[in-house]
Amino acid sequence: MGEPVSTRVRVDKWLWAARFFKTRSLAKTAIEGGKIQTDGQRIKPSRELEVGMMLTIRQGWDDKTVEVLALTDKRRGAPEAQLLYRETEDSIALREQRAAERKAGLGSFIVSDHRPNKKERRQIHRFRRTMDEPD
Repeated sequence: MGEPVSTRVRVDKWLWAARFFKTRSLAKTAIEGGKIQTDGQRIKPSRELEVGMMLTIRQGWDDKTVEVLALTDKRRGAPEAQLLYRETEDSIALREQRAAERKAGLGSFIVSDHRPNKKERRQIHRFRRTMDEPD
């Protein structure tokens, strides 16, 4: 990996360089939406990061708590990007637990291995009409 650019880097640039987001504008939108926090506080896209800062990043269903290990504003390959941060053990355990809970919750749903054919679609529509009718 190259030399660190400086002792400080903007949060949106770092999130993009660390490959949490595909573009800086997506990173900026997430920050402005409160999806990125440090010490439980919302931050601004122009906030400068320092090595050792802890960030909480919400992506989809998951919250990740990461420690900033290195700073750069250059986007490189994924193996190099993973050297920029370290996810905490608690964060990993919590994410795995929540993923297992979500997976277990899907047990009550019937997942078909094919698209419904014409007969099955008619049955679905008939069932939905009976559910929509008031008693």
